[in-house]
Amino acid sequence: MAKDPVCNMEVDEKKAAATSTYKGKTYYFCAVACKKAFDANPGKYLALKR
Repeated sequence: MAKDPVCNMEVDEKKAAATSTYKGKTYYFCAVACKKAFDANPGKYLALKR
């Protein structure tokens, strides 16, 4: 299981609604809306994890 970086929901990598690759890492999303938000500003969501 992966964690959606936008909403922090647990996402099964095999059933993810969408994925994005950023700086060589793949991120998994529960919904296309989360992917769109991440793609628009990945640093915003990744900064929250630090």
